[in-house]
Amino acid sequence: MANRHTIVLMQTSQNRATRTFMDYDSISQAMDEEDDQTKISALNRSVLWLLLVFTSCWEVFSFMELMRHRLANGICGLYERKLKELNPAIRNITYDIGDLYNFIDGLADMSALVYDHAIQAFLPYDRQWIKQKVFQHLKKLAH
Repeated sequence: MANRHTIVLMQTSQNRATRTFMDYDSISQAMDEEDDQTKISALNRSVLWLLLVFTSCWEVFSFMELMRHRLANGICGLYERKLKELNPAIRNITYDIGDLYNFIDGLADMSALVYDHAIQAFLPYDRQWIKQKVFQHLKKLAH
């Protein structure tokens, strides 16, 4: 999925003025900025215990939350920001793949254009393809 320029087209409501697009260097980035998430995971494994030793837990979790917000720019990050908007008083919000699918299905429109180097053109994909790629991406992050 690397190096395949991806444009996500989205319309949040029936109002045509809500049409927008998001531009990414790869399919993985379009799903949830995989490369940056991997960096956070590496930080978790190698440095988090040092941070816990030298700082309070509150500071560590605040730092991790800040990093997560700064780096979550793909479709998953879009949904997470929406959840935070709707639930500003809740500190830790959890969701499952069904919730994410409902968010994607609740949009008036969502599709993707992915560059294919072989034909030097963008290929269109529908929201079902996006949901499949999001699932594969999250499954990969979980393992």
